[in-house]
Formats: sequence, C-alpha cells, structure tokens
Amino acid sequence: MTEKEARLRAEMSRLCRSLFERGFSVGTAGNVSARLDDGLLITPTNCSLGDIASDRIARLDATGRHVDGPRPSKEIFLHRALYETRPGTGAVVHLHSTWATALSCRSDLDPEDCLPPLTPYVVMRVGTVVRVPYVAPGDPRAGTLIRELRGRAAAVLLANHGPIVAGVDLASAVAAAEELEETAKLAFILRGMPVDTLTAADVTTLETAYRGMKPG
Repeated sequence: MTEKEARLRAEMSRLCRSLFERGFSVGTAGNVSARLDDGLLITPTNCSLGDIASDRIARLDATGRHVDGPRPSKEIFLHRALYETRPGTGAVVHLHSTWATALSCRSDLDPEDCLPPLTPYVVMRVGTVVRVPYVAPGDPRAGTLIRELRGRAAAVLLANHGPIVAGVDLASAVAAAEELEETAKLAFILRGMPVDTLTAADVTTLETAYRGMKPG
C-alpha cells in the first residue's frame, strides 16, 4: 500500500465517522468512495459509516473489480456512474440524510432543478441538484439513470432514497453533501414563505469564481 492510499483510507475513516456521529447517516445507510490512481476505495456493504476502520475498506481496480478488503457497497454502480461521467471527480458520497431524503420524496419538484439558490454556499459547493426516478436500492438501473444525465450535475437526488454527490476530493464531496442537506432543510423551513433567492447574475458570478470546487 502506498503512503497516498494509507492517508486516503485514514481520511475516509475519519470523515465517515464524523458523518455518522453528526446524524448524516443512520444504521448501515450510506456509502463513500474515493479515487485512487489505479482504482477506487469504497466503504463495505452492510457496515455503519460510524465503524469504518481504515484497514477495512474495499479496494477496486480501474475496471471496477473487487481486489482487496471486505465486500464493497452493493451500490458501487452509483459511484462508478459519477466517476465515468464527471471528469475530475475524486470522491463520491451517498447518504440517506433526513432533509435531502425528504426532498427526494416530494412530488412537486422540478427534476432538473430541485433546489433554489437560497445561499451562495449551495451554488459554490453543490450546484444544480437534479432528481432521477425511483428504483429499488441495489438496482443497477440507478447507475444507468445517472449515466443518462451525461455529467450535467454533481449532485443527484435518487427519488425516495437519498442524495449522491461528487466532489473533486473527499473533503469537498463531504462538504457538498453536508451543504445539500442544510439547504434542503432551509427549503422546508421556508416553504410557503416569501423568499429572496440569489439572482441569475449572482449565481453566474459564483459559478465562475468557484468552478474548481466541483468536478466536471
């Protein structure tokens, strides 16, 4: 194992535990992956994010074949779809966080733009959030639905399931998933109230200034 991989494993273990301890993931829900030079690291199947030891993370080669560690998450296809369609993706975070999952259940969303630009931070860290139709957890068709987006969004809501977010690196992907959750919460709190959102010019300025924070 290279020093780079060892550092990435330690970072993944620490950030997964942090997500769990702060309530972004419950039970064995959620999975996290990070790109290596020659493959991927991904959290194991049926394992709590609060209990991810650095030496108990699955390793896949560049073709997606499991080569080391425990059995990888059954939703690896979601991660691979984002790596394949979002150039520059260094990590992917899939959570069942409460507010973003609640948002994924709404029937009144525009599937091409699920969240208004309420704050500059959702624009900077997350970007446009799209939603794909429901399929059962573990169904590879969800990966196909993400591929069909052709990389146009770094954040996707899986209907009635939860969010999956790509980042340029592990810290960025986690921060974007957290920002998505917070903005979904704000959207529910403000629902039915008169709200000032950022203007189109505001959004364009932020997207230009912070383009490097998101892959693709």
